Amino acid sequence: MVRFENGFRLGRVRLAIFDLDGTLIDSQQDLVNSVNAVREHLDLAPLDPALIASYVGNGAPVLIQRTLGEHATEHNVQRGLEYFLRYYWEHMLDHTRLYPGVQPALDALLASGVRMAVLTNKPVRFSQSIIDGLGLGGHFQRVYGGNSFPEKKPHPVGIETLLGEFSVDRAESIMVGDSSVDIRTARNAGIAACGVTFGFQPETFAGHPPDLVVDNLTELSDLIAAAL
Repeated sequence: MVRFENGFRLGRVRLAIFDLDGTLIDSQQDLVNSVNAVREHLDLAPLDPALIASYVGNGAPVLIQRTLGEHATEHNVQRGLEYFLRYYWEHMLDHTRLYPGVQPALDALLASGVRMAVLTNKPVRFSQSIIDGLGLGGHFQRVYGGNSFPEKKPHPVGIETLLGEFSVDRAESIMVGDSSVDIRTARNAGIAACGVTFGFQPETFAGHPPDLVVDNLTELSDLIAAAL
């Protein structure tokens, strides 16, 4: 079901910008396994998967710092981050899959001529490898990660760069994500924001409501097609 906020109506969209984890891909199990591998490496007990998922979205360094908690000394964070990046690189596609509806939605948007990009706080080489590994490499004209710019989301530099590269107006662009980080990024860049209910942190929309919320990305692709 599509839900609109404050009478919002979607106009023509020429550029759709997607978050990755919790929006296009269900990567929770691989992230949980990798974080708990770090904790085991540091002789710490594993954490609950839901707690780890609540820490995702601000990049790998922040994820490791948060999941180490009171043990997050500078030394441990550095050791943990190095181990995490090695472990996750080897295991990032063990369980990670596209969410239902993602493939047909992206196929429909591609066929309709909508430009698409990924803007995530995950390191870009991991992001690109996952996208390629799941067969989506031909859908996105750009993939930017948390280390692509001096600032991560919710800073608007990623969106601003994409608007310039594609020569697309703000009014014809939309950011799609599963958390308040994505909504704040869209707000900071002055573009429309779409939230998805199936991701890691939809509860954070309470403090930062999107312009519209969808339960499946095919709902969004249908709306965009209808407005072209």
